Amino acid sequence: MIDIRKLKELVRLMVENDLSELDLKDQQETVTVKRGSSAPVIHHAPMYAQPPAGAGAHAAEAATGESGETSSAGAAGSNGTPGKGSGSDDTAGLIPINSPMVGTIYLTPNPESPAFATVGASVGPDTTICIIEAMKVFSEIKAEVSGTIERVLVQNAKPVQYGQPLFLVRPA
Repeated sequence: MIDIRKLKELVRLMVENDLSELDLKDQQETVTVKRGSSAPVIHHAPMYAQPPAGAGAHAAEAATGESGETSSAGAAGSNGTPGKGSGSDDTAGLIPINSPMVGTIYLTPNPESPAFATVGASVGPDTTICIIEAMKVFSEIKAEVSGTIERVLVQNAKPVQYGQPLFLVRPA
């Protein structure tokens, strides 16, 4: 039989050192002490609401125009006329690059560096265009198409959803 004072001391040490399980063995005794639930802890990533259908491109264009992430040509229609909005004419023939995951997008490798891809930049299938961070894992996102970046639809260091358009590319 284990001494209750020893058991209390073991529990105190477990709490102080944030241990969930402790096994002790000697010639006479074997003690296993567990604290907390034995059920696995499941963490869920936060979910973000999708914009209403049809509002996504216009809202993203307005957001990038306010943030200064795109040039004035990027905020204008592809034909250069400002205020045209996101009508079908100015996006005709453009290929969207969509987010492959939920996370936080970074358009630059670090705060002091230039953006991976800017309006007017030529990209190829293996060109890194941004980084998306999810649960402390940073994933480089490749363009997967060849062409010229026409629009940046997202803001740096903001959350993005799976399938959300990030860039519009005019194919080469």
